[in-house]
Amino acid sequence: MRFMILVKATRDSEAGVMPSEQLLAEMGRFNEELVKAGVMLAGEGLHPSAKGARVRFCGPDRKVIDGPFAETKELVAGFWLWQCASLQEAIGWVKRCPNPMPGESEIEIRQVFEAADFGEAFTPELRQQEDRLRAELAGKASGA
Repeated sequence: MRFMILVKATRDSEAGVMPSEQLLAEMGRFNEELVKAGVMLAGEGLHPSAKGARVRFCGPDRKVIDGPFAETKELVAGFWLWQCASLQEAIGWVKRCPNPMPGESEIEIRQVFEAADFGEAFTPELRQQEDRLRAELAGKASGA
């Protein structure tokens, strides 16, 4: 199972306060553990929402909303993509994670949908398309 691990933003991360050298080193060691255990597939920190945008959909209409966004507790400051056997395993890894922010912080764990989760709506043609796209992405990643 794949899980998206979402590091929630804080007032400091939204203000652009960068992590300390100590926190970067601790996170580096934690990421090494994840990679060696075969858990980590990807992971990155994100710039504050002031440097981002949202696109709101209403039928055929699109509206661009520039950041920053008001509700800090609803924002994401970084993420990992992990491969774990279960939600319990992902929780166990998150509990070992260094606190990603000074003070209080929160990390959310969400399971990623797999093709089988969509049932019959995910037709053989759609599966072939998905497989082709994943192979193309893998080829681009290995060539980078």
